[in-house]
Amino acid sequence: MSETPDPEVVELASKVFDLARGGDTDALAAYVDAGVPADLTNDRGDSLLMLAAYHGHAAVVTALAARGADPDRANDRGQTPLAGAVFKGEADVVRALLDAGADPAAGTPSAVDTARMFGKADLLELFGAR
Repeated sequence: MSETPDPEVVELASKVFDLARGGDTDALAAYVDAGVPADLTNDRGDSLLMLAAYHGHAAVVTALAARGADPDRANDRGQTPLAGAVFKGEADVVRALLDAGADPAAGTPSAVDTARMFGKADLLELFGAR
């Protein structure tokens, strides 16, 4: 039997996910420093790092990775933050994820496969240089 989630916890989680989407590095870092899990995920398995990466927030990606967020954590569809950043064409986020140790071959499709699909030769070169 599942318990009904505490409405205050749901509200806090929603706020934290919005901070990741919106790129509020300082506020999000403060929540994680206060105990919110760096790898918190939503109902689709999207982590805070995934949301920040997909929405183009390299500083948030760096802050979350520094606090232990897994740069290769895939969502429920097998997508990684790096593949999402490649899809969106977020070169700064791609670099931040690579600096955090993200694996271009992880996920389905991988960041490498995504770069090939969308003809992003510059990102493929960046992956090869790492």
